[in-house]
Amino acid sequence: MSVEIEFTDDHGSAGGFATEEMTLNMGPQHPSTHGVLRFVVKADGEVMRRAVPDVGYLHRSIEKIAEKVGWHGFMPYTDRVDYVAAMTCNQAWAMAAESLGGVEVPRRAEYCRVIAAELGRICSHLLAFGAMGMDIGAFTPFTHAIREREMINDLLEELCGARLTFNYLRIGGVAWDLPPDYAHKVLRFLDRFIPLVDEFDDLLSNNKIYIERLADVAVISPEMAIAYNLVGPNLRASGVDYDLRRDRPYSVYPDFDFTVPVGKGTWGSVGDCWERYIVRLHEMRESAKIVRQALEGLPGGPVIAKVRRNFKPPAGEVHIRVETPRGDQSWYVVSDGSERPYRVHIRTGSFSAMSIIESLSNGLMIADLVALIASLDVVAPEVDR
Repeated sequence: MSVEIEFTDDHGSAGGFATEEMTLNMGPQHPSTHGVLRFVVKADGEVMRRAVPDVGYLHRSIEKIAEKVGWHGFMPYTDRVDYVAAMTCNQAWAMAAESLGGVEVPRRAEYCRVIAAELGRICSHLLAFGAMGMDIGAFTPFTHAIREREMINDLLEELCGARLTFNYLRIGGVAWDLPPDYAHKVLRFLDRFIPLVDEFDDLLSNNKIYIERLADVAVISPEMAIAYNLVGPNLRASGVDYDLRRDRPYSVYPDFDFTVPVGKGTWGSVGDCWERYIVRLHEMRESAKIVRQALEGLPGGPVIAKVRRNFKPPAGEVHIRVETPRGDQSWYVVSDGSERPYRVHIRTGSFSAMSIIESLSNGLMIADLVALIASLDVVAPEVDR
């Protein structure tokens, strides 16, 4: 005996099973949301209709704190804007204050900043690489990535005494010069690290299951990436060749020769999850290249300019942009001539990346949302501030 079952799209049609969307909570305490992020998912079985970000769980009013603690006092707080890549946040705040106050940074200090920032970029991308593999179901790459990240953290700890929130930069330069024999230790690590990036590439990038999970998933066209104001690797993976370090150069980045990786549609479409992953892998090689050039061409001289303890830049406003591991991070700072900023506003890459998820989610599987979040490399404190 055979039984015929009639499925209908409307709710409660006679003669068949009624279907309806499920509302699911993903987060805020979820291992694959990379922080306290929450998504309200509307799904028909395993297929999503909408995934709506619900942000604010990590809001700390950090911009208002800047207006209370003063120019020098806010530097440690900048580490918390993006605790996965704190050096670039230090750098942005220092550049804003220096621009307003007319402070000239010694050349050796700029080189120290670039060395620290690019080591931090490698650290951030190693975590993104390992966590993305683990989110998809491959645990081994995570252990390899964390091993290398810990070695970089050892080097950064020797440089500034911290492993996560560094507070290394100062208005006018950096807190300390490179320790004795530091350049030799970093170069020795880079000699070991670059072959391992090739090993990581072989381990994960060409894995058949990994490719099938990521290729042609959540494709972002160049036009869509620009419309949603995506930045950094997420923008470049969509084929838009733009990097502040090269196209709006700051610090001493014009001194260095490096390539900007751009999505090419290797296994699927330009702008898919796999391309966002591979762009970050290639960027680790380029950051290592920059660090090597900076160490080999390190100039002499002081590492910090003379800046008054009660630093009071003249009244004015400035807009500073730096290329963090998550892309163009913009700082708008207003001074009223006092010892505290009048207004600080920070625009981050993770916030705009979150805004595109709802548009991309329709038609994806629930498991694909995990891949999408990982590929965008969203960090919670950048979203909420």
